Amino acid sequence: MSPKELLYIEDTLDHMCENKKCCTDFASQVQDPSIRNLLQDITSKQTETFAKFYSLLNG
Repeated sequence: MSPKELLYIEDTLDHMCENKKCCTDFASQVQDPSIRNLLQDITSKQTETFAKFYSLLNG
């Protein structure tokens, strides 16, 4: 891979981590249980997606 492609991948992984952090933070602050559950589900899916993407890079 070229250095530019590696930067794109790094940016993508950074954005995924930031999105997960935001969802986790919002879930801890929101009062509505259904919204909290939705945010927790999104966080779980972000974690799974990150792990799959990362394993593809290492595989």
